[in-house]
Amino acid sequence: MDLRPRKLLMTSEEIHSEIGRSVSPPLRLCIAAAVLTNPWAGRGYVEDLQPEIRSIAPALGRLLVPALGELLGGMDNLEAYGKAAVVGLDGELEHASALIHTLRFGNIFRAATGGTTFLPFTNRRGSAGSPIQIPLMHKDDPGWRTHYLTAETVIADAPGPDEIVIAIAGSSGGRPFARIGNRYEDERDLAAETAARGAG
Repeated sequence: MDLRPRKLLMTSEEIHSEIGRSVSPPLRLCIAAAVLTNPWAGRGYVEDLQPEIRSIAPALGRLLVPALGELLGGMDNLEAYGKAAVVGLDGELEHASALIHTLRFGNIFRAATGGTTFLPFTNRRGSAGSPIQIPLMHKDDPGWRTHYLTAETVIADAPGPDEIVIAIAGSSGGRPFARIGNRYEDERDLAAETAARGAG
């Protein structure tokens, strides 16, 4: 099956200031998204989704990943990543999940970034203009809370009832002035507190 999206959306956001403090270098959040016809729309319940997954998911990866890299000025600039799908109202939630929860899609993204962690995600049903929210985390270490971010966009006329929006996102860094600590500090502190209570 040829992948012929109805439209592509590429967005790039730069944060130069946070609470009056300069962010240097600016934090860049980028999204690459495709609007395509839901291959299962109008067919009722389809038991085997694999034929379409095998033909469409890799093509989506090959389309969106280079586009995101270009927005970021190269994948070497990506530190955090994520993915999302929104299926139109005539589709199932499973249809949204099908095209992003497969290694045929995710591995293309991970390989391009050199990432090792799983890709955080959202998958939901929605109408045209529904918010597309893409959670991000560090590409190599899920415990780094500095890189817990959300990239957001809207496509005014998508998804149509018989469409799916597939999106990926990346950031050039973590939150400006992150200072809540990471998972490993919590684990260390909790272990110390538990040991102190036991000793007492």
